[in-house]
Amino acid sequence: MLIQELTRQESLDLLARAHLGRLACAHQSQPYVVPIYFAYDNEYLYSFSTVGQKIEWMRANPKVCVEADEVVSPQQWASVIVFGHYEELPNVPEWRRAREYARKKLLERNAIWWEPGYAKTILHDTERPLAAFFYRVQVGQITGHRATPEPAAPRGTRPSMTGGIGGEWLQKILRPVRK
Repeated sequence: MLIQELTRQESLDLLARAHLGRLACAHQSQPYVVPIYFAYDNEYLYSFSTVGQKIEWMRANPKVCVEADEVVSPQQWASVIVFGHYEELPNVPEWRRAREYARKKLLERNAIWWEPGYAKTILHDTERPLAAFFYRVQVGQITGHRATPEPAAPRGTRPSMTGGIGGEWLQKILRPVRK
């Protein structure tokens, strides 16, 4: 397997294709990660939620991280990490266009984008209020990597994990670990 770094544009292209990711936020040095549906457009990830722990934490600390990936197999995948800034799109007249744009983008990407964030949820024997709102994450720094199977080398020229030509390279690596 060969792992290569993605360019910024390749990373953004992956975000444009993806719709499911993992959002990380932190509060008082405690990290928290949750899955989210999102739609990427023009340096923003748009999403939707109800008020809960992640929203409260992002309000307190708007620095967030989002991970998205495409997995074909254990040897063929791509993964992107976004370091960004959380921004609410409040339900007030001056934010109406931004909220409508977020809804439109999410609908284009996934017909059930609203379902995880708007599902009936009971926490500590209390039903969570369904006060829905939109938010976005402004993409700051972005990194990405891609794994691909290495092209087949001519027979006998590539090291083997089980021995053969090239010898016992795996055994040499593992020997210090066993001691």
